[in-house]
Amino acid sequence: MKNEVDLISRLKNPKHKEEAFRELLDLYQERLYWHIRKIVLTHENADDVLQNTFVRIFKGIHAFREQSSLLTWMYRIAYNESLRFLEKNKSNDSTRSLEQSGYLDALTADAYFDGDEIRQELHLILSELSEKQRRVFQMKYFDDLSFREISEILAIGENTLKSSYYSAVKIIEQRMVAQLT
Repeated sequence: MKNEVDLISRLKNPKHKEEAFRELLDLYQERLYWHIRKIVLTHENADDVLQNTFVRIFKGIHAFREQSSLLTWMYRIAYNESLRFLEKNKSNDSTRSLEQSGYLDALTADAYFDGDEIRQELHLILSELSEKQRRVFQMKYFDDLSFREISEILAIGENTLKSSYYSAVKIIEQRMVAQLT
């Protein structure tokens, strides 16, 4: 916490902003990349959205009110940038083809995906969940965020998130057990 307070202070100080921002990139770039990647699906799109995310963070750090953690604030920006990208590119042929082919097809066709059979089965099940259930599950399971953090990022009540998450877990467990029998 003390390190985060120090980092925020340096980010807001014009004399130390660039150095602190490089540190911020080192600390959070990969984590934010994978958060974005789960939403926009392809490496190229994730890179574009990540760049836009960090531009917004750099330009907007002075307005960060510290009512949440720095990570939660950045996740919210990354989430919103991802949604902006998807909305902006709805008519784009590559984005439309991703939506038509689906989550799993886009994932397994990607050279960066190295999932074994069990991971592929998990992602197959995730592809069949509602978008809300999938995003909540991904943030909780893969990103290890708390329900409070997810609530702040998605602007959805914690109880609603818990219900969505545990419904997704139940579906996943049932499908995985059915595969084993």
